[in-house]
Amino acid sequence: MKNRSITTPQTITGKKVLLVLGIIFVAFNLRPAITSVGPLIGLIREDLGISNGVAGFITTLPLIAFALLSLLAPGFARRWGSERAVFLGLLILIIGITARSTGAITGVFLGTALAGIGIAVGNVLLPGIVKQKFPGKVGLMTSVYTTSMSIFAALASGLSIPLAQRLHWGWKNSLAFWAFFTVLAILIWIPQLRNQNKPASIQASQPEADTGALWRSPLAWQVTLFMGLQSFLFYCTVAWLPEILQNRGMNEGEAGWMLSIMQLIGLPVTFLTPVLADRLANQKGIAVLIGVIQFLGTLGLFFHSFAILVASVVMIGISLGGYISLALSLLGLRTRNAIQAARLSGMAQSVGYAFAAVGPSLMGFLFDHLHTWIPSLVIWLIITICLIFIGIGAGRDEYVSFEKKA
Repeated sequence: MKNRSITTPQTITGKKVLLVLGIIFVAFNLRPAITSVGPLIGLIREDLGISNGVAGFITTLPLIAFALLSLLAPGFARRWGSERAVFLGLLILIIGITARSTGAITGVFLGTALAGIGIAVGNVLLPGIVKQKFPGKVGLMTSVYTTSMSIFAALASGLSIPLAQRLHWGWKNSLAFWAFFTVLAILIWIPQLRNQNKPASIQASQPEADTGALWRSPLAWQVTLFMGLQSFLFYCTVAWLPEILQNRGMNEGEAGWMLSIMQLIGLPVTFLTPVLADRLANQKGIAVLIGVIQFLGTLGLFFHSFAILVASVVMIGISLGGYISLALSLLGLRTRNAIQAARLSGMAQSVGYAFAAVGPSLMGFLFDHLHTWIPSLVIWLIITICLIFIGIGAGRDEYVSFEKKA
């Protein structure tokens, strides 16, 4: 069996262009509310008078929201339609960003949780929308939206400190800045509320599936663990890489821009990985190559040399860019239709993000008690090795079975 997308003629219409723009702008909003926090974590910690462990929980909260909402999002799509569910997610996201920017400690945590809920809906439903609307272009469209997501994730990391300090906005207004792009996404997504297919008609066109079979599938669990482990690394990196680099001798500004550069370096890999994955019979080799690069990049963080640290950041950027786009590609490549893709996405992101949620707080806790980043970096190396072996399983040329038992 070859797991390549079937190429079918795609008519380019005004509606299609609006849909692509809508997907891109939704993707723009799936990371900045999180990646803008990492460079500001020191300012937030000092202003609120909290520990590193509690500060790490600010990054962990969205992941908990991802875990809880990811299982529910496919149900929202079946009831109201994917397009309306995504629109609702954007509304919740802007409420969360606004609440967090009040600066009150309650507002910070409540707003962060709401932002996570809004992002979770888009995270889960975009792969299914792509599978449904662009069945012959899954790899290309996955590249488009994951690259869009990564661009704004990088911008949020790099601009956080300049907005807060050079423009004298403070961390509150620096975080609030990203609400502007959420408003744009809401406006651009509105036409999809008229163009969407009714959920019932979508379901009727797809074979009936047994959700229980999904949770019993070894392949589904491998895709889920791959999503979770790479998310663990990504969110630990976003939350604490600036602090690690400052610990190694960089100043605050340099460390913040290193996080941004890390994500920008990964953009070509983020774009090319889904296209390549869609054309290959299996994705085992991609998973191994990315894992080796991540392992070498993590090793570089043990050193204090500026040159080695920069090389390390570059390698980590390449690997994390490949990891996220490969993980999202597997949701479509291991399923046969949009409904299955949404259900596998819900499982993978729910369980995966629940695991990833442990990461930022765990790293902050370890540093608070041991006053060194070495144990955390050792954990990164162990997880990278696990990712290589799980990626070999998740990348094999098979579909997840959704068949009902007789």
